[in-house]
Amino acid sequence: MKKLIATTAATALLAGVANAEEIKIGVLLGFTGPIESTVAHMGPAAHLAIKEVSDSGLLLDGSTVVGVNGDTTCIDSAAATAAAERLITSDGVKGIVGGDCSGVTGAVLNNVALPNGVVMISPSATSPALSHRNNEDNGLFFRTAPSDARQGVVMAEILMEEGIDEVAVTYTNNDYGKGLADSFQAAFEEIGGAVTMTAAHEDGKADYSAEVGALASAGGQRLVVAGYVDQGGAGIVRAALDTGAFDTFHFPDGMMSDALVENFGSEINGSTGQHPSPTAELVERFKEVAAASGGDWEPTTPFTPESYDAAALILLAMQAAGTSDPNVYKDHIMDVANAPGEPIQAGELAKALEILADGGDVDYVGGTGVELIEPGEAAGLYRQVLIKDGENTTVQFR
Repeated sequence: MKKLIATTAATALLAGVANAEEIKIGVLLGFTGPIESTVAHMGPAAHLAIKEVSDSGLLLDGSTVVGVNGDTTCIDSAAATAAAERLITSDGVKGIVGGDCSGVTGAVLNNVALPNGVVMISPSATSPALSHRNNEDNGLFFRTAPSDARQGVVMAEILMEEGIDEVAVTYTNNDYGKGLADSFQAAFEEIGGAVTMTAAHEDGKADYSAEVGALASAGGQRLVVAGYVDQGGAGIVRAALDTGAFDTFHFPDGMMSDALVENFGSEINGSTGQHPSPTAELVERFKEVAAASGGDWEPTTPFTPESYDAAALILLAMQAAGTSDPNVYKDHIMDVANAPGEPIQAGELAKALEILADGGDVDYVGGTGVELIEPGEAAGLYRQVLIKDGENTTVQFR
């Protein structure tokens, strides 16, 4: 009997090895460009989830997983599209973590992912316009960061609670900036606020004094800067401070990284902001997981845990489907992300793989408390921030 059991086990092991494959996952983010400092943490987080699954040896009969980077630049749709085409046609990725910025994400989705039938889960593309594309994407597009339709409401509420009922708004001239500015203005005016002026700014300029001068002339208690911390958004803030046009600001997610306080410190004390973020308990858990990996990246940077979660959802959905075929596992992403099932925290991907392999259900919580709502979007939680003593301090979660 023991010999029969040993023979059966050996046969099963050999079958598993025979069925194992090397699965490639694209990590398509702006490794260069206006959010480079943020992506420096997002990328490693996605690779951490990929490594965690690969090292477990539990995915699809012992398959290994390799992450392959592609650079969206955040702002150049042609470059992002070319990078995605390389990932799919040359590298043969079975899913993509990304894109990051909303404009390039839409371009990649429409021009590359949809025609090739490849799943994309974006950790940071937040334009409300992408919600409409969810209905036309053949079930291939998801995101772990909430839509800016909700962020606009959160911004409006924070400012009114701060006693700020009149603001000027500047936004980076792309899908992300325009969508967020529109969402905010509608929400702010609905609850009694006034927007004195809304103006786009272009990234890459050396001097933003003209833009700031016009905004200052329109007036407002605070300047809302819906831009990028490594690009025009920082230029706007610098010009406003140097000219005395504004001394406090409100910063949405594109501005909320360590680079903001590194650049301006106590000069922007009293400014406010928000970004998608998990609860304090989930933050501590994810910090422990990141620390155990030995990396030198910061796990609390905006969209970093969302990047880990995006990669994890792709791989867990593959396990639930029993295949790495995107056109099959796409139908399991909502299932592994939501109840019912065993709650799965960050760092517990091996546990999830075992449960799924045995035919069980998981409810992936991950780094951000993932809950996906139709059509494949994050329900969302935001960290409200106050700049105090030159540091980002947490006020509350919303």
